[in-house]
Amino acid sequence: MKRLGVIMLPFAVFMLSCTTNQEVVRVESQVIESQPEEKVLKRKVAIARFSNETQYAKGIFYDKDNDPLGKQASDILSTKLAVSNKFILLERQDMDKIIAEMEIGDSESFQQVSADYIIIGSVTEFGRKNVGDVNMFSRSKTQKVQAGVSLRLIDVSTGQVIYSEEAKGESEETAKTVMGLGEEADYDATLSDKAISAAISKLVENIINNCMDREWRAYFLSYDEDGIIISGGESQGIEVGSLFDVIKKGKKVKNPQTGMYVELPGEKVAKIKIDFTGGNTTSNEFSMVSIIEGKVEKTNLSDYYITEE
Repeated sequence: MKRLGVIMLPFAVFMLSCTTNQEVVRVESQVIESQPEEKVLKRKVAIARFSNETQYAKGIFYDKDNDPLGKQASDILSTKLAVSNKFILLERQDMDKIIAEMEIGDSESFQQVSADYIIIGSVTEFGRKNVGDVNMFSRSKTQKVQAGVSLRLIDVSTGQVIYSEEAKGESEETAKTVMGLGEEADYDATLSDKAISAAISKLVENIINNCMDREWRAYFLSYDEDGIIISGGESQGIEVGSLFDVIKKGKKVKNPQTGMYVELPGEKVAKIKIDFTGGNTTSNEFSMVSIIEGKVEKTNLSDYYITEE
């Protein structure tokens, strides 16, 4: 019996050494005062295309218009932009229109689209691997997924790429067994989401900053006996009583190197006040305004745009 006890003692010590000590941490409840939501004029953004440039999941029945990896990345980016509460994301039918406009290749055609900014993205790298570690009494298996994402941000008013960058993300999960005890982990599909999300997270802040640092714009829709109507409404952050400047667009010149039109600085010619907002969706919202300073020519409404004071 004593001999059996001597044999069992090292095993007991080993098992005790594998036991995880748990520490109870007390968290005192705190009262957090809610902060007022920052008022911003939201920009309209469309994710026009998110392609899969890797060889992952490209079998014989691969459909580039219904690529799961590209759609996965597009959904993650869309969610992150929506959480910032600074954008209105256009619906799929609007994105299809944008893609058709982009194929024309003329910078003027960009300006017919109802978005302020267009995002074009691609998954440039995607891979997964398993790494194992075997010891005398234990073994572990680590699953790793790496993803690379590239994004371009286009200013619709000029058709120019104002931001372009690539980032990489990684996620991993480890399963460990001790003397045959533990879980055997199969491939975790959520690791793909986490790796792509990690890569996109590195780019989202720069996208937000590039969009918000540029002036917000709205445009005249009509000016007649029924009133003066501009684009945009409540969902964009336009409020009754708010004041905006009216800018007459500067001259456009064509860059012979790029073929793009460059708009020279405009001139402030008037000030307007929001009298009423209407519409029930982001695509049909409008605001009725009155001119309180300056003058706007009714017959040349396309020569102007509205921006913050």
